[in-house]
Amino acid sequence: MSSAASTTLAPGRRLGSRIGDLLLYGITGAAAIGAVALLVAIAIKVIDGSRLAYDKFGLGFVTDQVWDPVKNQFGALAFIYGTAITSFFTLLIATPLAVAIALYLTELAPRGARDIIGSLVEMLAAVPSVILGLWGILVLGPIVADHIEPFLHRWLGFLPLFQGSPSNSGYLPAVIVLTIMVVPIVASVSRELFLSVPPEMKEGAYALGMTRWEVVRGVILPHAGPGIAAAVILGLGRAIGEAIAVTQVIGNIVQIKTSLFAEGVTLGSQIAAQYQGATSNLQISALIYLGAIMLVFSLIVNVIAQLIVRRFDLQRAGGVQ
Repeated sequence: MSSAASTTLAPGRRLGSRIGDLLLYGITGAAAIGAVALLVAIAIKVIDGSRLAYDKFGLGFVTDQVWDPVKNQFGALAFIYGTAITSFFTLLIATPLAVAIALYLTELAPRGARDIIGSLVEMLAAVPSVILGLWGILVLGPIVADHIEPFLHRWLGFLPLFQGSPSNSGYLPAVIVLTIMVVPIVASVSRELFLSVPPEMKEGAYALGMTRWEVVRGVILPHAGPGIAAAVILGLGRAIGEAIAVTQVIGNIVQIKTSLFAEGVTLGSQIAAQYQGATSNLQISALIYLGAIMLVFSLIVNVIAQLIVRRFDLQRAGGVQ
């Protein structure tokens, strides 16, 4: 039998392949369109719900700090500040911890312990946020007030971030709780990225006499850089959007303070705390306006993530796209 004859498909099989291709294109295309449509529908609903507050306060809502339901005066500045400061310090702590955990599990941990420790780290991501919030109230809060904040005030009290009276609730407990929630996400993704580094690249580096640290710094981290950046942005999205756990530990005081010991509020915590008990349509619209701001934050974060990934890709390709 000739090669041409052997590669010719039977008519029935050819028809079945075409139907399979059409189904594949249809299902995957519908899933993609459905995801986009869902995002658009959510954005439209949020924008429509915030229209009453936007018509009354305009963009000044973003720069106004007052939040007074009795006088129908609402502003988002304190919530934006709280979201920004908790998210920033969460990533500042969580990123090196998560990358270190991923490196330990892929490069240093004994083979028998890798799966066990990795599974336990990933299980942190499955803990309900309300449980973490309760743990933050019952366990973390007293530890922070009695030990962590006094220690930080004693040694770093000359900095505005560590001034003030220790408290069971505030920005610092919220940052710690968010860090616990973000670390397993970034660590799990980073671990898979490190495992995807081609073994021949590491073996070649070791053959050239590089130490383990030099291999990590010069081979593993550069190869996984874009993915780590994307994982960090994913963790940032979790930190920005978290509401329940933060509501339980941050104190929910509408104010702007530079100290991490102070009580505060975030966009998500304010929505979670007040939406069910809102007393007017304007207050409900103002809360939805906060949600619209969170959507904008998410869009900006994702755009930044794409730019970071593309920059890493360009550097890897030698600056040629």
